[in-house]
Amino acid sequence: MRVAQNKLGKVVLFDIVKGLAQGKCFDMDDARAILKNDYDLTGTDDIHQLRNSDIVVITAGLARKPGMTREDLLSKNTQILKSICQNLKNLCPDAIIIVVTNPLDLMTYAAIKLTGFKPQRILGMGITLDASRFANLISKELGVPVTDIEAVVIGTHGEGMMPLASLTKVKGKPLTEAVHKDKAADLVKRTGLRGAEIVSLLGSGSAYYAPSAAIADLVEVIASGKTAIRGVSAYLNGEYGVKDVCIGTLCQIGKNGIEKILEVNLTGEEKAAFLKSANNLKEQTKNNPL
Repeated sequence: MRVAQNKLGKVVLFDIVKGLAQGKCFDMDDARAILKNDYDLTGTDDIHQLRNSDIVVITAGLARKPGMTREDLLSKNTQILKSICQNLKNLCPDAIIIVVTNPLDLMTYAAIKLTGFKPQRILGMGITLDASRFANLISKELGVPVTDIEAVVIGTHGEGMMPLASLTKVKGKPLTEAVHKDKAADLVKRTGLRGAEIVSLLGSGSAYYAPSAAIADLVEVIASGKTAIRGVSAYLNGEYGVKDVCIGTLCQIGKNGIEKILEVNLTGEEKAAFLKSANNLKEQTKNNPL
């Protein structure tokens, strides 16, 4: 809906469940006259209608249930991703792919291997969302407009996420100067638990509105042909001393996907935590046959 309303291009919704995508499409179409917005949507259960898409967003997969980690979904969602990626290789050989399926970093890596696309063309939406959550919690805590906060998060979109208090700015000043270190640590912890908190409260399904905003933002950057700095899960090949793993970091995003990976300055402790997360992802990848 966000992508369609922002006139970013023709939108095709695909789902294997017969009627689901069509029903969602009809519902969104019925809002056009009220919104005075003549956007273009199609719903289908035929994956061939994705042919020649410029940008593909993969959200397919089982959602988390209360008590589950994103990593618990690894095996089942890998199987779902396999058939999708095989089709995308043939139908959309030039597409930029945005992965949303959890566990996000591992699914981003799997998508690269399963499609054979250049790693720059496949990115995972994760820490853009986490940074927005971090900024929101800071805003609520300090009573500061969220627009005055520049939140920085790197690492995995999961238990190893790293909201960086020292690099996060509140009205241009580091968060560590704006609040006591214990309060900063608490905000970091709450950010890491935010997704699980939402899943627990909903009881069924997971977060919806904020992830959709993060997805639409990435689509807009790529579709516009401009460049912007965003946090995404990217394939590292030596950056931070890490190779052959997808993990969240700041990147320059443009019409070709990931145009440049940016390494932020980390303390020794932060670097160790980042490397630990990367190694954990690498181990899980080894145990996940593609």
